[in-house]
Amino acid sequence: MGRDKITMNGLPAKVAGKDLKTGDRAPDFMLTGNALETVKKTDFDGKVLVISCVPSLDTPVCSLETRRFNREADKLPEGVIVLTVSRDLPFAQTRWCAANGVKKVMTASDYRDYGFARDYGVLLEDLGLLTRAVFVVDKEGIIKYIQFVPEVTQEPDYEEVLNEVKKLL
Repeated sequence: MGRDKITMNGLPAKVAGKDLKTGDRAPDFMLTGNALETVKKTDFDGKVLVISCVPSLDTPVCSLETRRFNREADKLPEGVIVLTVSRDLPFAQTRWCAANGVKKVMTASDYRDYGFARDYGVLLEDLGLLTRAVFVVDKEGIIKYIQFVPEVTQEPDYEEVLNEVKKLL
């Protein structure tokens, strides 16, 4: 399923930005981490990177998704990083992680300039949020898997994502 058929609460949602494909080099990014540090794609060189894009951690489905990936990340080898990206302020992400016991998933914010959202093609244009999507990037920085969740208010197919990660181990 591509990003051209995404809905939010059953209504068509316009998703803007680059149209990435599997086999593409994952675009560089500069996000803001929970301690206001810069988080770059190069920080994850040599690791398998799962990028979970969510509209806001303070919504039920995003909360469920990030907590589920946190549980799954606990079972994955050290060389796999799960990064959840939203437009929530870093302070809100820090508060949410502490309140939900999330320690295995790293969170980072694209609140400054939509750079990540545009480069990864996940910008919900009318809302200024990220659509729900998951990218799996191999150790060489190549996108091996992309999942755009057709309805933003639904969870991704976790098993499909985890199976793709296991292929890279």
